[in-house]
Amino acid sequence: MPEPYGITAEALAARGRTDIPNELRSATHLIYSSPATLSFNAPGAQGVGVKRAGLAIPGSVMLLVSPVCCGRNTGGVGYDERCFYLSLDDTDIVTGRHLSALTDAVQEVCQRCHPTPTVVMICITCVDALLGTDMERVCRKAEAAVGIPVRPCSMYALTREGRLPPMVAVRQTVYSLLTPMKRRRDAVNILGFFSPLQDECELYRLLSKNGVRQIREISRCRTFQEYQEMAQANFNLVLNQEARLAAQDMERNLGIPSVELVRMYQLDKIHNQYRLLGQVTGMDMEDQEDYQAAEEAIERFRSHHPEARFSVGEWANADPFELSLALLRYGFVVPEIFGTVGDANFPYLANIARLSPETNIYSNLSPSMLYYDPSRTPVDVVIGKDAAYSHPGVPAVPWNEEPQPFGYTGVKALFDALERSMA
Repeated sequence: MPEPYGITAEALAARGRTDIPNELRSATHLIYSSPATLSFNAPGAQGVGVKRAGLAIPGSVMLLVSPVCCGRNTGGVGYDERCFYLSLDDTDIVTGRHLSALTDAVQEVCQRCHPTPTVVMICITCVDALLGTDMERVCRKAEAAVGIPVRPCSMYALTREGRLPPMVAVRQTVYSLLTPMKRRRDAVNILGFFSPLQDECELYRLLSKNGVRQIREISRCRTFQEYQEMAQANFNLVLNQEARLAAQDMERNLGIPSVELVRMYQLDKIHNQYRLLGQVTGMDMEDQEDYQAAEEAIERFRSHHPEARFSVGEWANADPFELSLALLRYGFVVPEIFGTVGDANFPYLANIARLSPETNIYSNLSPSMLYYDPSRTPVDVVIGKDAAYSHPGVPAVPWNEEPQPFGYTGVKALFDALERSMA
């Protein structure tokens, strides 16, 4: 019987970040599309990552230029009135003749929309990526014809692990329409996600306590004017590294500096991060009460399940390696992780190797996962929708809800959810 490819944390850490096995690098082999991968193959939240991100600007619409199959997961997710399609046939794909119809298609979209869109996003797929289509030129021509901004975005999954993945590029695009405004000392933007933080997240309270009156996230902007007011920010808080290049663009074009924070589940790291934020901004980031509430939630779960064994997946609101490291440091067992290893999470992997060298690392996208047998790795609870697929019948916390967990509030919410799942 063939075996799924897995490698222990100790062995992977010993090889180093420059010698990651091809079996863990999706660009080097065929992709195994199981139900565990269909969503983040897109890539992005809930399987409509780039399409959803491209529609983050209030009043925007999208023209998806693709074979019919690529639009299959757009319907029924709330964008039916804002998505339009230019479907490609075999001849289009081979010759690129569809490019001559793009401007007309954008004009037709604008004529059909009432009111007129604030921006038309043209979303291309692997077809135009492989054809090498100059989308900047195509968009400029369409923009001149309709008189409103037309911007490109790309849904090209094979660049997911490249220098400019689709979810990084689309973040640059959606903030590119901001124009300079007078900045306000009491305004801060939160960048990184396309849905808002959990309402009870302590970050809102900590900023408000320090006099920040306007905390803006693109997902909470109801109008194009509110979106434009993001240009007033005194600084940006970047909570997802995929927004780093967008923040750099905003600093260059709008003069808005940024501070980057990381979503983590290790309490001491969260505390240290807030301490450093306080040093940089001069704000009082007193967080003892929130720290204690999260610590109590962990202890409550640990008192009921002191030897819990976790399977951790990557289809979740967490870096699976950072989350696994947090669980190990809290005294739990993590026999396996489903994840994509890269530079950003390799430091976590090194610490996992020290605490739990036998933890196995799997890639959901490896064709060898066809032979994965969950009975060989018994676990008590899983985190992540992909891990739940691999362990049917085991208590599971998908942890991929729309409101984004962050900070102590996220840790507390996770352990509360774990407690409920195993009750």
